[in-house]
Amino acid sequence: MTTTTLSGSNSDKEKSKCDIIVTTMESLNPKEKELVISYNNGINGSINDSLSTVENFGEFRSYKRRWLILVLFVLYSSSNAFQWIQYAIINDIVVEFYRVDAEWIDWTSLIYMCVYIPLIFPATYLLQKKGLRVAVLIGSLGTAIGSWIKVFSASPNLFWVTFLGQSVVAVSQIFILGIPPLLAAVWFGPSEVSKATAIGVFGNQLGIALGFVLPPILVRSNGTFDETGSDLSIMFYGTGAVTATLFFLVIFCFKDKPPTPPSPAQAALLTAEPEDYISGIKRLLMNKGYVLLLLSYGMNVGVFYAISTLLNSFIKKYFPDSGTDIGQIGLTIVVAGMFGSVISGFVLDTTKKFKETTAVIYFLSFVGMIVYTFTLPNTGSIVLIYIVFAALGFFMTGYLPVGFEFAAEITYPESEGTSSGLLNASAQFFGIIMTPITRVILESKGDIGANLVLAGILLVGFIMTMLIKSDLRRTQAQRIPKVSPSIEGITVGGFSVETIT
Repeated sequence: MTTTTLSGSNSDKEKSKCDIIVTTMESLNPKEKELVISYNNGINGSINDSLSTVENFGEFRSYKRRWLILVLFVLYSSSNAFQWIQYAIINDIVVEFYRVDAEWIDWTSLIYMCVYIPLIFPATYLLQKKGLRVAVLIGSLGTAIGSWIKVFSASPNLFWVTFLGQSVVAVSQIFILGIPPLLAAVWFGPSEVSKATAIGVFGNQLGIALGFVLPPILVRSNGTFDETGSDLSIMFYGTGAVTATLFFLVIFCFKDKPPTPPSPAQAALLTAEPEDYISGIKRLLMNKGYVLLLLSYGMNVGVFYAISTLLNSFIKKYFPDSGTDIGQIGLTIVVAGMFGSVISGFVLDTTKKFKETTAVIYFLSFVGMIVYTFTLPNTGSIVLIYIVFAALGFFMTGYLPVGFEFAAEITYPESEGTSSGLLNASAQFFGIIMTPITRVILESKGDIGANLVLAGILLVGFIMTMLIKSDLRRTQAQRIPKVSPSIEGITVGGFSVETIT
């Protein structure tokens, strides 16, 4: 550590507000040095004009409203994620009602993945330029519109209407999946940011959990056409009412950012010159560690998407009368994953062991997949299946926020929204590929062959994770922005630096 104090022509009061402790400049990469200088230049010569900023050099506040913002996002995210799996989990019922092939029901889930990849780039650009509030408003409005379109589709000849509504909801999720790490960074301090990210991801998981458990309860498996239509209608109306209510809450309650930044890293980003979006993408793709994480994250989450979408087909092969069990198994996966996410967030905030945590969770996901592969065909106990899926969900779903946070660390000061958006695009890409391929292997080679392929993909992803360099730039930057207007002999605004080792 190096202690840096200021001396110069400015008043003692102004000087005292700028006395700080920083890491040595040699430990910073060029981009971080540029941010430090940019931050200082932003206050150079204007301390009196920017007193509110200067007074917060040593105190970065977290506001109580941050929890309202986070809870509102969690609910909005849940309302969208619920609809991702609501058809696939009752695949056989929906196929019979709408008289379509099972592959079309798979596509009600796959459409989420397909639209995400091309639209994530304009979405992250809008997020970077307009901020959280605009992105969340668009996403919540689209989710509500898509939900209400589906209200008019509860008839056997109107599958195209339900698919249209599902597509609108799917497009809206581009303003959800990449939000948690950015929202956490904008509203929460350094000691809370990983936990806040985990809670933000929790919203998506909660929605998926409800998507697993509610449709099998709401839509009877042995009902007549009229009864099935009525059940679907109730589900659609309920979803529409919830999403419309959340949209209005977002309008009146969701704020873009707090009055003052919660951390030094955020302060540096706020005072830095806005950067070209395309240049940021290029820098991310030139970051070898991030590219490895991009691929390994996509593989892990893609495997989860394939398992979730085809859960009905996997389970019913061995437990044909397990209609409600399938939904509850899905719920078990996601609830276990919620605990995994929250625990991982606490571990990251406490230890700052980002690579180690990522690698351990990834490896245990692989182990869980192997156990599941050979347990499913060799046990007649549905209880044991619940236990295996709980372990698998704890690690696979718990990996989601860990991947986001690791990406934010190794790519700082790039936007968290952009880095997490690309991670999700990778996940959607692998999900699109893995889901139909897994179905083909399932139907031709059986479930063991299909699951071994998925396990092999997880093994490759784990190896890639181990190759990532643990370059924790954001953690380091939490001590960077609070510097004097002079850096190792670079004098700005009449200040000079005295360095005491």
